[in-house]
Amino acid sequence: MEIKEISKLYEALPQCGAFLKAIGDKSVRHVFLKGMLASSASVFFAAVAGKKSKKEQPLTAVFVLQDNDEAGYFYHDLTQILGTDNVLFYPSSYRRAVKYGQRDSANEILRTEALSRLAAVEGKGKKSDSSAKSQQGAYLYVVTCPEALSELVVSKRRLDERTINIAVGDIVNLADLGRQLREFGFKEEDYVYEPGQFAMRGSIVDVYSYSSELPFRIDFFGDEVDTIRTFEVADQLSKDHKKDIQIVPELAQIVEDKQPFTALLPDDATLVIKDRLYLCSAVEKIYDEGFSSQALASRLEGATEMEQEQIMRDMRKENNLVSGVRFREEICKFRFVEFGPQPTGTPQATIAFSISPQPLFHKNFELLAKTLEDYLLQGYKLYILADSEKQTRRLKEIFESDELKALRNIHHDKSPNSEALSVADRLEFTPVDHTLHEGFADNDLRLCFFTDHQIFDRFHKYNLKSDKARTGKMALTMKELQEMEPGDFIVHIDFGIGKFGGLVRVPVGDTYQEVIRIYYQRGDIVDVSIHSLYKISKYRRSDTGEPPRLSTLGTGAWDRLKERTKKRIKDIARDLIKLYAKRRHEKGFAFTADSYLQHELEASFLYEDTPDQSRATQDVKADMESARPMDRLVCGDVGFGKTEVAIRAAFKAATDGKQVAVLVPTTVLAFQHYKTFRDRLKDMPVRVDYLSRARSAKQTREVLADLKEGKIDILIGTHKLLGKSVEWHDLGLLVIDEEHKFGVATKEKLRKLKTNIDTLTMSATPIPRTLQFSLMGARDMSIIRTPPPNRYPVQTDLGVFSHEIIADAINFEMSRNGQVYFVNNRISNLPEIAAMIHKYVPDARVAIGHGQMSPEELEKIIIGFMDYDYDVLLSTTIVENGIDISNANTIIINDAHKFGLSDLHQMRGRVGRSNRKAFCYLLAPPKSALTPEARRRLEALENFSELGSGFNLAMQDLDIRGAGNLLGAEQSGFMEDLGYETYQKILNQAVTELKNDEFQDVYAEEIAQGREISGDEFVEDCSVESDLEMYFPECYVPGSSERMLLYRELDNIEDDQQLDTYRQRLADRFGPLPREGEELLQVVPLRRLGKRLGCEKIILKQGRMQMQFVSNPDSAYYRSQAFGRALNYIGTHTRRCNLKEVNGKRSMVITGIPTVKDAVDVLTEITKMP
Repeated sequence: MEIKEISKLYEALPQCGAFLKAIGDKSVRHVFLKGMLASSASVFFAAVAGKKSKKEQPLTAVFVLQDNDEAGYFYHDLTQILGTDNVLFYPSSYRRAVKYGQRDSANEILRTEALSRLAAVEGKGKKSDSSAKSQQGAYLYVVTCPEALSELVVSKRRLDERTINIAVGDIVNLADLGRQLREFGFKEEDYVYEPGQFAMRGSIVDVYSYSSELPFRIDFFGDEVDTIRTFEVADQLSKDHKKDIQIVPELAQIVEDKQPFTALLPDDATLVIKDRLYLCSAVEKIYDEGFSSQALASRLEGATEMEQEQIMRDMRKENNLVSGVRFREEICKFRFVEFGPQPTGTPQATIAFSISPQPLFHKNFELLAKTLEDYLLQGYKLYILADSEKQTRRLKEIFESDELKALRNIHHDKSPNSEALSVADRLEFTPVDHTLHEGFADNDLRLCFFTDHQIFDRFHKYNLKSDKARTGKMALTMKELQEMEPGDFIVHIDFGIGKFGGLVRVPVGDTYQEVIRIYYQRGDIVDVSIHSLYKISKYRRSDTGEPPRLSTLGTGAWDRLKERTKKRIKDIARDLIKLYAKRRHEKGFAFTADSYLQHELEASFLYEDTPDQSRATQDVKADMESARPMDRLVCGDVGFGKTEVAIRAAFKAATDGKQVAVLVPTTVLAFQHYKTFRDRLKDMPVRVDYLSRARSAKQTREVLADLKEGKIDILIGTHKLLGKSVEWHDLGLLVIDEEHKFGVATKEKLRKLKTNIDTLTMSATPIPRTLQFSLMGARDMSIIRTPPPNRYPVQTDLGVFSHEIIADAINFEMSRNGQVYFVNNRISNLPEIAAMIHKYVPDARVAIGHGQMSPEELEKIIIGFMDYDYDVLLSTTIVENGIDISNANTIIINDAHKFGLSDLHQMRGRVGRSNRKAFCYLLAPPKSALTPEARRRLEALENFSELGSGFNLAMQDLDIRGAGNLLGAEQSGFMEDLGYETYQKILNQAVTELKNDEFQDVYAEEIAQGREISGDEFVEDCSVESDLEMYFPECYVPGSSERMLLYRELDNIEDDQQLDTYRQRLADRFGPLPREGEELLQVVPLRRLGKRLGCEKIILKQGRMQMQFVSNPDSAYYRSQAFGRALNYIGTHTRRCNLKEVNGKRSMVITGIPTVKDAVDVLTEITKMP
């Protein structure tokens, strides 16, 4: 069932009619809705919107909730039912409390959108012409909070002056439009990424208006507006068509002529308020506090005297905030509806509801089943709301499981009532496809709406439209990471390391071509054609800060380096392949299929499984159920749910009566994992214990004795587990966490232990993908790339080091009984900071931890912090090494500009791991004093509070940890010399060579017998040389870095389908393709076909095509069908073909080929030859 139908059910409520009647009566100014609990208010107002007929005056309502989060959830509930067209969110324009004065541009968009929609309603109300009415729905809802209402907004007159209206079919002069946009403060860019930018390319104008979550693309035909589309920022592709749009500039900059928000509302608007007294006092408090002196100081930094006066004027609270007295006067002009616990004053009409909130079950399914049964017996109808079908299936499985039925039938044997039994056999509920924030039961309608995240105790997250605007920043940063700027170091796989000189057009014969210029030692130049871009990559390596040495051409040093590396890689890979071959023939224990307990354990996971996580779980279980010993590696970022996969695997092994060993690198982690496992498995019939040097000798003896008798199911410990004294009763599964932190000796012991035991290894370092493919043979991998959906994003703020911010942060965290990490990377001034915290937050208990303490001391402090003996842990970066404390939800990082992106990301990943909102404060000098790189890094972090796929890219670019760990330590040196991507390419070559030479028998099973061999097997790649014009002209794609990205992307395209989508995207972004562009796109199929036919190089010059075949004349290729086809083609077209051999190199020349398209046709014909 769809969630929209819920409000249809609700329209039947008599209260709904009564409310509409009360609102329709002009004399009723104050209505109180009594007994509205949980999410019932949002469902009720959605029903009112549905019932309101188009004929009457449209209903404009402003909902004021207690704070931003509550408003977010209310907005989420309304949009789930009504969609986002007529429901708007109006947030505060500041990032945190108003007094800090940090504006948030993404919120600006939502505010402007709401203002321009309200102004439009106001305008249409006055000229009540029928067309304006019909366009607008029967309602307009705005959801907001006190912080947002406390700010003054631009006046209606100002807003109208600064709005540009454009509709399809209008006649608009492009030059005038550009001038007008500039006057309104829009910036002209090559490509549009954030609000307030515009771009003009030929007949296409892209504008990012402040009143829309997506930018607009306006396509002109001459001066007439042909189409208007919105497009996505990240990939710049169109989404949907629009008939007319409003372009609104940033309104926050307008200083004079401001009014309270209420002045923009139509006179008949209704204010729906949860608690009027609280609202008024909150607005008054914000006005009284004004802006903090610190916010002012940071704005004044680096400004001239004139600017400073201007800023002082702007930052006066009278110019920005509404006073409590004026606010009270303003809201009295409107009629209002209250739905809080108590009305303020005496309402003229009270409408009572009978609603009870959803009871909490805390994952107790027996209680849940009993409650649902009671409701069913009383004749209620059950609806269970869940965002994913999987959750509904899980619930059904749990309700239908024999164990639950048995548990419930025990209760019923006692009751003589036979009717009760028939209900009990089937717990029937109607699944609903989307969810609300809080479930409830309506006793008038006899309906229950229960939500699945409350049944399973999960956190529920709301989405706002502004999240889209934030992704623009993200896309930009990601793009900057991939771009090559002139002067960057570049690696060409054949010539070595050079400097990028940009895109250059060089004459070839009578035409021009675009090439990439690379400079080498002694001023040598290499021009690389845009068809062999795959051979070059940006030079990246671990941050040593030294620039690399440029290679010298013609000395052979580069080739020798490549060979050395290849030999080393082969040695390492050889061992892996041998081990793998040995394991293929071992027999292990096959576990049984999932039990009922397993389902219950998985269903009670706090968060929703991400697709990757469930895939990893499935893979691990399948491996355990097969008779071959499992050897699987699960990779994933900090906090992406690897531990959960391990817990499920361990539990599966334990239910089959096998013991599980969990090996971790540090004592702290052992204790922490022990707590995690114990809490997750607390109601399950398994015993979990741990071994580490933190346990006394007596405890250790007891644990070992129990282990030998098989009383312990899951044992967690450090490398002590591998000691001689540890004897297992029946070990069935070995789980290794953070494998890269163990030494060689430990790994050797492991290898002996694990030839026939199922092994599951977990690691947080992102291992580069190519490596993972090439070593696929040696080990199965599951990669968890998607972050869990219902994590609170970590709210990240940039600030300057000052005791105000620090004291505020610590006080707030302590007020909700949380703990704080304070990271400061210099050991010498840790005591000073501790003293400062004591001075401003006297009751905080501070612990200091750093790497120069003895391990025992450090351990004691960290375990103390985990047990909540301290409020603040003041430490160096030891935090990033896997300590996981769900109670610590604020991290303050001092001198943040000195860290790399990945370190900051790793440290920020330490908070926000429970279902509370987390904060991260990055303290750094004022922005004007930072280097541009540091500033960009910090801004990037501040903007991406939620981390996901984009960061994988950043991690891979900034960090080369992954590869180093997989093959041991010896290759980081090579990586320095070769650069990262080139290293990957060589690694691939080495593994392929091994497959073909030494390990044919191991891989023979994998290579199917008797298949047709094509030319692909013999040629690494087919290159193209030509004198035809093939490139994107400057006037078609402006900006050389964008062209470069497009060329690189074209270079990586593998099949025709990808090529078609690429072509459509070009047409969408830049208009119809020019001739040179079309020719360029044909090169992709040409190279692919050439490779299939075994050509090492294809030369298109003077209307002829020369195909150069495999250079080794004794190659098996000349006996293959691929070459046979080429010969057959010569036989049938003797006139235009010619086969020749020069210096032992064979080639074939075909005449009469003026364009690339013709060449592709000929090659297609050859591949189809018999």
